[in-house]
Amino acid sequence: MSATSFPGDAKEPVRPGTPESKRELATRRTITLTGGTRLSFLTAGNASAPAVLLLHGFPNSARSFRGIIPVLARTAFVIAPDLPGFGESDPLPSASFEAFAEAVAELLDHLAVGPRFIYLHDFGAPVGLRLAMAAPDRVLGLVIQNGNAHRTGLGPQWADTMAFWSAPNEHNEAAATAHLTLEGIRAQYVAGVPAEVADRISPSVWEEDWQVMCRPGRMETQRALIADYARHVARFDAIAHYLAARQPPALMVWGRHDAFFEIAETVSWMQALPRMEAHILDGGHFLLETHAETAAALLLDFIRRFAPASREA
Repeated sequence: MSATSFPGDAKEPVRPGTPESKRELATRRTITLTGGTRLSFLTAGNASAPAVLLLHGFPNSARSFRGIIPVLARTAFVIAPDLPGFGESDPLPSASFEAFAEAVAELLDHLAVGPRFIYLHDFGAPVGLRLAMAAPDRVLGLVIQNGNAHRTGLGPQWADTMAFWSAPNEHNEAAATAHLTLEGIRAQYVAGVPAEVADRISPSVWEEDWQVMCRPGRMETQRALIADYARHVARFDAIAHYLAARQPPALMVWGRHDAFFEIAETVSWMQALPRMEAHILDGGHFLLETHAETAAALLLDFIRRFAPASREA
């Protein structure tokens, strides 16, 4: 195990050497899953506090939550895995969102995590929604951050991917995976984002993502997930039924300049969850790179309002 110190953006300073300062440190740990794959994850906060599961998207890792973990850890027990084949986690022999959900479920069982809030971002949405639907009574609430669960989110930029799903030949696969380059990874952060906002994002984040993606087995994981996302889309009706039947408490923090999910997706989420608190912010697909402090404050309030009665960490 190792402790990772994140640059916090909490409004109130924490004195070094206090229990609060220690709990702000995220501890990196690993487990070996049943099938033998090594899964790396971060934890922070008091394990007796309400649990918050942070699920990242493509092409990042638990590192994408570095700006909010120190703040959330004051009130919550934070679990942020590197999904298999991302960050420090090894790839699975066969990557799919179902297999990812099984891996995270095994991690939660290993940590004896009961009721939890689930943060859904990008590829984390198919994983988190599978977990929520498999154990709906354990969902304290959902946090939706540029995560898709409706066809309204899939605009014309998805044409090549949808063509690949319909006809998975070599030509269509090449078009659907053309973004798996350094420039394509950079675009995940800055495409469609106003220049003055994009300038706040360090190139080091996409450079590190690209270095990780170039490790053995990682590109194969990405190709498999692009194909498997079709199964997530096929589950949209089942997801809609879950949301309608359960109406979990929900908070949306969404980057309005997302070049990959249409802004109409936010309306679909609000229609599915009419009591959801929604905040559309002046950021992009990776909202936390520019709006971590704002998002953390909103999450903290959400957790405090909907967590079971318990003492703060």
